[in-house]
Parts: sequence; C-alpha cells; structure tokens
Amino acid sequence: MSTVTLKDVARECGVSFSSVSKALKGSPEIGRATIKLVVETAARMGYHPNSAARALRTNRSYDIGVVFEDSTGSGLQHQYFAEIFDSINVSANLAGYSITFLNSMNKIESSYMGQALQRGCDGVIIVSTQDFERDDIKSIFESKIPVSVLDYSACLEKRAVMSDNYSGMTALVEYAISKGHKKIAFIHGENSAVTEMRLKAFTDTLKNHGIEVDESLIKTARYYDASESERITETLLCQSDRPTCIFYPDDFAYLGGLRTLVKFGLKPGNDISTVGYDGILLSSLLSVPLTTYAQNAKKLGSTLVKSLISQIKGTEGERTTFISGKLIEGESVAQI
Repeated sequence: MSTVTLKDVARECGVSFSSVSKALKGSPEIGRATIKLVVETAARMGYHPNSAARALRTNRSYDIGVVFEDSTGSGLQHQYFAEIFDSINVSANLAGYSITFLNSMNKIESSYMGQALQRGCDGVIIVSTQDFERDDIKSIFESKIPVSVLDYSACLEKRAVMSDNYSGMTALVEYAISKGHKKIAFIHGENSAVTEMRLKAFTDTLKNHGIEVDESLIKTARYYDASESERITETLLCQSDRPTCIFYPDDFAYLGGLRTLVKFGLKPGNDISTVGYDGILLSSLLSVPLTTYAQNAKKLGSTLVKSLISQIKGTEGERTTFISGKLIEGESVAQI
C-alpha cells in the first residue's frame, strides 16, 4: 500500500499543494471551510506527515496524541487521572514514544484530528471527553489513525481499555449488604458508559439479594464535584425514611457529602455508612478511612499505550480489555 502524500490530498480536495500544507498548519490565510475539508480528507485517506529523520526511515513520528477533557476543572490535580497520565508517559517513553496533549481550546487548529495530523501523531489516546458523539471526536474514530480509548467500547474498530466498573460496583454493594444494609442510596455521576455500568451493577446486585430498588435513593450528580454531592446528601438526609448507607460517585465527591454529614452531626461508620470509588490516597487519610474501590490507574495507563502501539505496528490484539481493581475496606461502613 503506497504512502498518501500531500499531493494526493490536494488532488482529492481539488486545491493546490500549498493550500493543503497551509490548511494542515491552521494558517489564517486559509478559510475555515477549506481547513475543515483538508483535515477531514487527510484523515480519511490516512495521511501522516513526517517530522524527523527517523520518521523518514520508518514512516512514524513516535509521537502519541492525548485527548483529555475535564468539565470539573480538577484535571491533573485529581490523583486518579494523574496516575493514569504518569503511567501513559512512562510507558510511552520506555517504548521510545513521546506524548502530546491535543488542545480543544486551540481555535486555529480546528479539531483534535487536525492537530494530530499537523503534529504527525502516530496514534491517539482518548482518556476523557465530555461527548463521544461530538463530530470532532467521531472524526478520530472514523479515521485510519490508531486509537485507544479509556472506558468507552462503542468506537467502531478502535480498541478500548475498560476499568471493570461492573465488578467494582458489585463488590462494593455486596460488601454493604454483608454489613446488613438494605436501604442504600447511590449518588452517581453524569450519564456516561461508566455510569451506566455502575448503575446496572448496583441495581443487579440489590435484586440478586432480593432487595427492592428504591428509585428515590438513586440521585444524579457529577464526578469529582464535591458541591453537588454535598447538596444531594442533604436531600437524602431530609427524606422521611433516610438511607443507612450512601454510595458516592467517587472519593473526591465524597468530601462534599462529608461536609453535610458533619453539619447534621453524623459520624461515618457510626451514625451512617458511606462508600466511595477510585481509592485515592486522601480517602485513607480521613479520620474515618473511606470504604472504596481502587481502580488500577497504573495498569490502565500502561495498557492504553500497549494497545495503541500494537495498532501502530499492525499487530492483532483484543478489541476491549478489562482491568480490575480492588476493594478497600475502610471504617466508614458500619455493621447494622
């Protein structure tokens, strides 16, 4: 199969070689409509620019693009994502690759795909996005560029690395039930594949134990948003028949719920039981260590890189890989 060149892209678009070159660089001399046409055509044709001598020899740039969107603003300050990125960086470097964050705020380079092409990325890792169905994200999935994505498996023929959220949530609910809890509230994150899997595990496990699912105890908040969990915890505590145990979207969001519990004079593990998710260090340093589920962030990051590089090299591999974590028994779940 011959390598696609700038001339091939120019011929397909019906524009000059110079216009294609400038469009891929996001030059203000080129109209946005032309930039969009060139970027999408280049992606569809599988064009990869070479950027160094090694690339000339191997037709690779040894650069991996990373997409990370964070609606809460916690970003790399959040331990879970920080550990994933550290693992991605270390694993990529050990394999001879560097990583480049693709910037959604860049208005000149009109899309993630455009930035990946302009930088000559050999592949893209999608760690987090606010909307997998958005055009600029779908263009990555629909292109010929290798892609590995975290916690999203509905991405055509690309490869997904999934934290085993179903098993994780099942383990937590089983643990709470073993302590005698039947009236369990679940504050879950915004609608996503992760939320759907955790919610299914939550309801399935209750039903398997013959416990009726009380919809009034299932509330929607946002991941990593302490203020949302603080507000919803108050709503739950003000119900006439309040829960004996509250599950939170994640350990960080639990801190908001903890503020409300303190305000109501309730001590976790004594007056009420609480459960988190992620297993960040902070959860074990609280005065009452939180019962939670530690996701294996290090393995998630390294597997994303391994999966992507195998695609870059044309090696067969599993389309979806599940990574398990472990239950951490804190002191926040009381026996009743």
